[in-house]
Amino acid sequence: MKKIQISPSILSADFSQLGKEIKKLEDAGADMIHVDVMDGHFVPNLTIGPPVIEALKKNSSLPFDVHLMISPVHKYIESYSNAGADIITIHPEATDNLSDSINKIKKLKKKVGISLNPETKVEVVEKFLNQVDLILIMSVHPGFGGQKFMPEVLEKVKKLDKIRKNLKFHFDIEIDGGINFENYKLAIESGVDILVSGTTIFKSNDGDIKKNIDLLKSI
Repeated sequence: MKKIQISPSILSADFSQLGKEIKKLEDAGADMIHVDVMDGHFVPNLTIGPPVIEALKKNSSLPFDVHLMISPVHKYIESYSNAGADIITIHPEATDNLSDSINKIKKLKKKVGISLNPETKVEVVEKFLNQVDLILIMSVHPGFGGQKFMPEVLEKVKKLDKIRKNLKFHFDIEIDGGINFENYKLAIESGVDILVSGTTIFKSNDGDIKKNIDLLKSI
């Protein structure tokens, strides 16, 4: 049976208790911690920077899955690597040279992720698929939590899964945006390996984080 990984988004956590919230996620069976970094420029919101990630990393042994929604991203890659990011995911639109940015992440010995916005086509990254560890499919427009899931992006997931199988590539497919108990199985059936979820994990079932993670792992 396929093993589904859960990467809870701390965007939905209690920011006054972030260290404790991350410990709760780890105890509840999360596989990694999803950290959304926004700059108020590439996306219309602001979140956290390297010093906060560095402080939070001390509270967890889980990999930090850091999604950089910042532009220009290239010059900030090293800062987030040094802060403790284990996976660094960038957007093709946020760098002048995607190949250079991929190589920079690799040189820092971190896993490489590329994120595709709802309107970004698979073809934009197709020639890089043998070089990356992760493709993050955005199932909402990035920038805000709590948006409604866009089912049409699952066609991209299916396309990527087909390419991966045909060419024997080893990247994971992650999905982020509006994932809940009504649609998570559709995502998994389409080829998703890693579910990012914030509101569903932190708020459903009276905030029973373990129950919510267990439910999202059940196929």
